[in-house]
Amino acid sequence: MNTDLSQLPVAVIGSGPVGLAAAAHLLERGLTPVIFEAGDAPAAAVRAWGHIRLFSPWQYDVDAAARRLLTGTGWHEPDAETLPTGAELLEQYLQPLAAVPAIRNVLQTNSEVVAVSREGLDKTRTGGRDTTPFLVRVRNADGTTADHRVRAVIDASGTWNSPNPLGSAGLAAPGESAAYAAGLITAPLPDVTGRDRARFAGKHVLVVGAGHSAANTLLALGELAEQEPETRISWVIRRSSAASVYGGGDLDGLPARGALGSRLRTLVEEGRIELHTSFTITGFRSANSLTVVGTTPCGETQLDVDLLVPATGFRPNLDMLREIRLDLDPAVEAPRALGPLIDPEFHSCGTVTPHGARLLSHPEKDFYITGMKSYGRAPTFLMATGYEQVRSIAAALAGDQKAADDVELVLPETGVCSTDLGGNCDTVSSCGTDGAADQGEVSSCCGVPEPAAAAPADSCCSAPEPAFLGIPTGLEHGRSVAIDPPNRSQ
Repeated sequence: MNTDLSQLPVAVIGSGPVGLAAAAHLLERGLTPVIFEAGDAPAAAVRAWGHIRLFSPWQYDVDAAARRLLTGTGWHEPDAETLPTGAELLEQYLQPLAAVPAIRNVLQTNSEVVAVSREGLDKTRTGGRDTTPFLVRVRNADGTTADHRVRAVIDASGTWNSPNPLGSAGLAAPGESAAYAAGLITAPLPDVTGRDRARFAGKHVLVVGAGHSAANTLLALGELAEQEPETRISWVIRRSSAASVYGGGDLDGLPARGALGSRLRTLVEEGRIELHTSFTITGFRSANSLTVVGTTPCGETQLDVDLLVPATGFRPNLDMLREIRLDLDPAVEAPRALGPLIDPEFHSCGTVTPHGARLLSHPEKDFYITGMKSYGRAPTFLMATGYEQVRSIAAALAGDQKAADDVELVLPETGVCSTDLGGNCDTVSSCGTDGAADQGEVSSCCGVPEPAAAAPADSCCSAPEPAFLGIPTGLEHGRSVAIDPPNRSQ
């Protein structure tokens, strides 16, 4: 590394939990970060879902380097066993962390990164690339742009602003954009019982999606319907069963996550939520209300609703990385070596083999994607995973490769992992913390049909309930991509 490059800062894109943790680890390593935040305040995306309570207690939510940085500032660490909301995470941890002078002095808000490249070199140029500074182009609040020279880039910008479309094949359905423009499709994770209450009370609301975001919204709507009996709730999923949304229940290492699925199952069984399975959205017609057109095993059908809440997950926005040499898994859009470990088609556990800088590296030296964005389209990311990622990356950038490679992470298990691969229920095991669990508990999840009370009128056409199999998260299933990371220099 030439002297000029070594004296430049490390760019951190995003000031959410993982971005701020990255800055804290860089500071501990004697490196200078510069943090670019697109919002008008630190962790702007967290504010948008501040009403949502996390599954993980505080013991998993505070980064170790950030904790050390906060020591002596008068900060009081929250009780390790309690579950914060997004607002509490922001107020009791992220805002105090961003206010520490070492962070505050390098944090630039209203600074949206629109491009990353190498100074004077596009993607096709190789000569001298590794010793050429990165160029980070930032759009400011007034619309002007500025270029920043940095020695390395950690992209922790997340995926909040890139929701998946509602249509099939990864594409927006006809009429989807118009429905958004008409305000008939909301933002993800609306505050149903809080600031957005008036918008939902007494309405027929459709939730689309089969993940934790959908479950949170459906439970909030169930609470609203108890107070506003005219409120009607419908739920659409593409799968033939909602069993994977219900999760592992008591087997879940995060009790709040297990309870979420159990409560949702109860609402469906009681008929308070009308579940439509095997439903693929093919179009929208919107006027004063919204008509959702779809296909099921019975043929074309439609639902007439007042509002639709999208909960179909998110995807990484890679546009700003057009001039960076990336090596991404072709299916998940995570770093290639990480993809097989987290592909949601084969893994539904929230745990993953510990990984750091080496697994997250790209052909572009000293460039890393971390946090939620590092998981690409996989939905099972946990904050603690991101904290270990950036600890390792900071060590690698500081030249401590041994520390970078010595990755350790203990995460709570999801309890039961699911797959559509099929198999014999007599041979399954769970993803318990010791790699196994009571066989009877897991086998009892196999082949259980949807309760009759939960079935919509056309449920006779739904596909059979899939079996559950325990899948140790570190193993491949049906993937031909090698797990071992390539041996790239750091």
